[in-house]
Amino acid sequence: MSTLSHTKRRDSHEQMAEIFNSFDRQTEARFITSLEENSREDAERIKALMFTFEDLTRLEASAMQTLLQRMDKRELALSLKGANETIKDFFFSNMSARSAKLLRDDMETMGAVRLKDVDEAQGRMVSTAKDLAAKGEIIILKTKSDDQMVA
Repeated sequence: MSTLSHTKRRDSHEQMAEIFNSFDRQTEARFITSLEENSREDAERIKALMFTFEDLTRLEASAMQTLLQRMDKRELALSLKGANETIKDFFFSNMSARSAKLLRDDMETMGAVRLKDVDEAQGRMVSTAKDLAAKGEIIILKTKSDDQMVA
């Protein structure tokens, strides 16, 4: 961490968050756990800067619908296969009743899937969201305070 802060003008925690975002879940968890053992404060700062699959639930409805339109349906089903019910409900609530039912059916017919495949699909969805944000097609809110409006 200290080496990064001396060599670059950017915050070392931001750089580490970007690196951690590119890891698969198991690798990310291993590195975060190790970092927590060595420096809890650094680990907390990095986790706060990371954008994860679970963070997609903070997207506004219009942004979520844009993301859903860009995703391959099989990839979407695979991503949600490993998600908790709250996340699934958020995704389904941003779809038409018919689309949500078709997606549920697709997930059911998939049967058991490898966790690695789910993690990769979720990672691709996060990457797609980041790409859309970089193009200005959607806005990703980093924190709840980003959501505050002023009249």
